[in-house]
Amino acid sequence: MKIWITRHGQTRLNKARLMQGLTDEPLNERGLEQAREARALIGDVKFDAVYTSPLKRAVVTGAIIGGVDPSQVITDRRIIEADFGPFEGKKYYLLGPAMTLYWMFPERFPAPAGVETTASMRERAASFLKELEEKDYENVLVACHGGILRALSGYMLERPDGLLWRPKPHNCEIRIFESEGGIRRMTDRIIPGKGHAPLLK
Repeated sequence: MKIWITRHGQTRLNKARLMQGLTDEPLNERGLEQAREARALIGDVKFDAVYTSPLKRAVVTGAIIGGVDPSQVITDRRIIEADFGPFEGKKYYLLGPAMTLYWMFPERFPAPAGVETTASMRERAASFLKELEEKDYENVLVACHGGILRALSGYMLERPDGLLWRPKPHNCEIRIFESEGGIRRMTDRIIPGKGHAPLLK
């Protein structure tokens, strides 16, 4: 099975550099363009299923890259973005030291009060992917968000801490993984505007 995991395209809040967790913000024009660019880069791949977060920016991204109508995507709350609690909608550079340090180095600093922990993100990412790996798919697309994508990637790369926190995923970056007989590996990484990128470990 090939599992194609992508981050949604750009939104107004992304462009304004505001924290965007559970806010249901749609793609802006650049985000729609990024999704179309990503689809063009992968050619005529046909997906057996398209899974997305229930948030609009992920649903529309998944539909465009997956080549399906939005009504055909399968939404799953386990791949929704992290809950940023009191930091939702705040400027990246005005978060204060506790949130800034946590989001930069979660392996060293705890989540501030009201913010979802990486342990929670790892748990729902693993739950989702273990269930997905039981399906009989050849190619499946998963459209989600920058935070939870780090936990999904960590699971697929079998990282000891369950996370691949850095580098930050680009909008509509696609990370392609294979899962066969309990063996998982990354096979490709595609970024709109840049093409194929170095693999991550």
